[in-house]
Amino acid sequence: MAIIVNLDVMLAKRKVSSKSLAAQIGITEANLSLLKRGKVKGVRFDTLAAICEALECQPGDILEFKPDE
Repeated sequence: MAIIVNLDVMLAKRKVSSKSLAAQIGITEANLSLLKRGKVKGVRFDTLAAICEALECQPGDILEFKPDE
C-alpha cells in the first residue's frame, strides 16, 4: 500500500512556488520538500489544513492512495 503525495501538482496548478507556500504556512522549505517527495512518515493535520487553505484545495487533492499490485 502506498500514499502518493501530489503536492507538486497542486503547486503547479495554483502557480505557487514552494518557497512562497512554506513561508505562508510557517514551515521550512526543507520540510516542505520532504513532504513533496513523500519522504515523511506523517503529516500533522494542522499543517495539512494550512496547505489546503493556502492552495484552496481538499486533502484528497494532495494525498492519493494506491494499493499494492
